[in-house]
Amino acid sequence: MANFSIARLPRIEFGAGTLKKGPDIIAGYGSRILLVTGARSFTSTNHCQSFIDQLKQRSIRWQHCTIADEPSPALIDDLVKTYANDTFDAVAGIGGGSALDAAKAIAGLLKVQRSVMDYLEGVGPELPYEGPSIPFIAVPTTAGTGSEATKNAVLSVQGENGFKKSFRHDKLVAEYAIIDPDLLASCPPSVIAANGMDALTQLLESYVSLKSNAFTDALAISGLQAARDALIPLYRQEGELAQHREKMAYAALLSGITLAQVGLGSVHGLASPLGAFYPIPHGVVCGTLVASATRINIHSMLAREPNNQALAKYLHVAEILCQERFTDPQAAFNALIDLLADWTDELALPRLAHYGLQESGLDKIIANCRGSSMKTNPIVLKDEEIRQILLERL
Repeated sequence: MANFSIARLPRIEFGAGTLKKGPDIIAGYGSRILLVTGARSFTSTNHCQSFIDQLKQRSIRWQHCTIADEPSPALIDDLVKTYANDTFDAVAGIGGGSALDAAKAIAGLLKVQRSVMDYLEGVGPELPYEGPSIPFIAVPTTAGTGSEATKNAVLSVQGENGFKKSFRHDKLVAEYAIIDPDLLASCPPSVIAANGMDALTQLLESYVSLKSNAFTDALAISGLQAARDALIPLYRQEGELAQHREKMAYAALLSGITLAQVGLGSVHGLASPLGAFYPIPHGVVCGTLVASATRINIHSMLAREPNNQALAKYLHVAEILCQERFTDPQAAFNALIDLLADWTDELALPRLAHYGLQESGLDKIIANCRGSSMKTNPIVLKDEEIRQILLERL
């Protein structure tokens, strides 16, 4: 077994009803908080009023801001300025990945009072972040990004000169991650589909990552099994929905843990420029590309690196997701790719052209895709191989 290191993780409270623990956890940090939520995912539910009532019972005061879309550096800087004269004992983020990323960044900057642009990877001066960060408590209301378990806040500027980069540091890791599957009940099918495929892709890519290890492999396998059993029936609204929500919340949490420890791969490498230059939701990018990216990875390794250890891992993933034993590796690879493609179709994930991408724009995407995620892909892909991934889902 190879040596490995595991970076800091949040304290984790998992299970139906665990949101009720939130006010007591918050009270442990003080009596004044900044509450950061999505526009509707939490505030439009009965859970919100109950949570607010519990804060009042504990004499906890709060300020509240909402995050309607993927957060930009300008939005983060504006919110930090807005609350610069307030003193908060903690920041609680309750919502999808965008709300959690925003809350994470705000918590990291309120006491520092510098622009987040000073710290973004690959943008600006990339100053070392020294903190201090205000304690951050993460409560996801979707099952996808795993942001509750990561040290990075993903921020975006969209358009021709856009970017999608991370503010990343161990000090930004949540003190607590409270994962209550009941909060997923308000997710519409399109959100279940996109976020679920994001989690699945993160589990798959971290499992075959160049930095993967025995610890993260065990978590990734467990998460893949949970997503296999729950994603499609939850999308269809069939069977025991509470159990499906629980499994998808678990899969998403594990995907956040594994990606934070060992990195991702080609899908997330492409997700960065695609999400920056075009209005493509992150989960849609993952869901629409994972089958073609898996096929190209496998094809490239068979052609150029037939002894690559990731091939055996892809075979194992095929057996997990297809629930079948394979004696012929090629049959396993084909079954895995077909299954991922079938899920992409059933979940109605749009093609890239739906968001305005044309073949003439592929060179720009390829030129900007070789960030941190692409560096842990199990094989270095050639430009023409990356182009093929995109063309298959154009």
